[in-house]
Amino acid sequence: MQVSIEATTALERRMTIGVPAERIEKEVDKRLQQTARRVKVPGFRPGKVPMTVVRQRYEDSARQEVLGDVIQSSFYEAVVQEKLNPAGAPSVEPKVFEKGKDLEYIATFEVFPEIDVAGFETIEVERLQSDVADADLDKMLDVLRKQNISYVDADRAAQNDDQVVIDFVGKKDGEAFAGGSAKGTQLVLGSGRMIPGFEDGLVGAKAGEERVLNLSFPEEYHNKDLAGQAVEFTVTVTKVQAPQLPELNEEFFAQFGISEGGEAGFREEVRKNMQRELKQAIKTKVKNQVMDGLLAANAIEVPKAAIESEVNRLRQQAVQQFGGGLKADQLPAELFEEQAKRRVSLGLIVAEVVKKFDLKPDEARVKAMIEELAGAYQEPEQVVSWYYKNDQQMNEVRSVVLEEQVVDTVLEKAKVTDKQVSYEEAVKAAGAEQE
Repeated sequence: MQVSIEATTALERRMTIGVPAERIEKEVDKRLQQTARRVKVPGFRPGKVPMTVVRQRYEDSARQEVLGDVIQSSFYEAVVQEKLNPAGAPSVEPKVFEKGKDLEYIATFEVFPEIDVAGFETIEVERLQSDVADADLDKMLDVLRKQNISYVDADRAAQNDDQVVIDFVGKKDGEAFAGGSAKGTQLVLGSGRMIPGFEDGLVGAKAGEERVLNLSFPEEYHNKDLAGQAVEFTVTVTKVQAPQLPELNEEFFAQFGISEGGEAGFREEVRKNMQRELKQAIKTKVKNQVMDGLLAANAIEVPKAAIESEVNRLRQQAVQQFGGGLKADQLPAELFEEQAKRRVSLGLIVAEVVKKFDLKPDEARVKAMIEELAGAYQEPEQVVSWYYKNDQQMNEVRSVVLEEQVVDTVLEKAKVTDKQVSYEEAVKAAGAEQE
């Protein structure tokens, strides 16, 4: 087999491959002999069809199958021989496909770039230091209570944070419009669910009262027929309900799976969850800074084929997450290209760090991570056992641990400064995780 290579760009390769005719003909003969043993031809017993008849009827199709298989296998042999790392399937251009002549074709494809990761010492990382203070815990308990708020009938005028039960009819130019009417709607005043002015117009209303609200839809409203239009809502308040926070009692604790220890036990469990969240938030922010630094210090050209593949994967994820009857190919590729390029680039750089420093998942860290994950559940022992019986989940944990070891390796040489901050600032989202 003859192979010649031309580099057309930094990553694109144009490889000419020649396969001896003898290899093609031997494979064609082999296929025809297999066909002769099973083919049924009128006038001949099974397995007794003359080879001349088999060849006449089936040689063309057998040759096409052989050519396809030989191109696939010879391309693989060629890239192994030339020590190339293709980033995607090749584009094949035939040169000589004639019977009796050597097969010759051109395969054009991209290769992954060669990377020598460096520049760790130029990376700057701000590592946050924080803890869960009692005031943070008290604030979290208030949040949990508000998330489980209930409403009780109140014999008074409605005020912000109250829930009102209303019937309403919306009209534009004296005619009711689609989607503008409802009965028995529960609305918390001040929640911002309705268009500007609607909720404010019900402050002070009592049960049984009717109010007419003259309002306008926002200019940027999603329904273009109503955007910027003046409308009139006739609203009847049937109930005014005051918010009631749940007590910190056994019934409330049971909603979170806490059946023992009373308020002290509940507070301790919430504190543990907050500490887990805090640890993960700090770890994520450090990781993002390290990854940003690796990208800045190691600018690489990324194969288009790898970006396209990642774009398609992100499209599929978006469809699974948001659904709505969309198909992946209906989502514009441009929406995902920047994120895809970042992911592919980081994947290549991180893999090279792993290779350069001969990193392998630390099984002690793997065990610790599984136990930490299991600690968030009521029966952690069962969760740990489930992980160790599930190869896919174990591999995912090992992958996360290996990535953490990459971050640690970079931090050993990077410029790291520690900064003491509040719990709120530490857990505040720094935007969606980019990787």
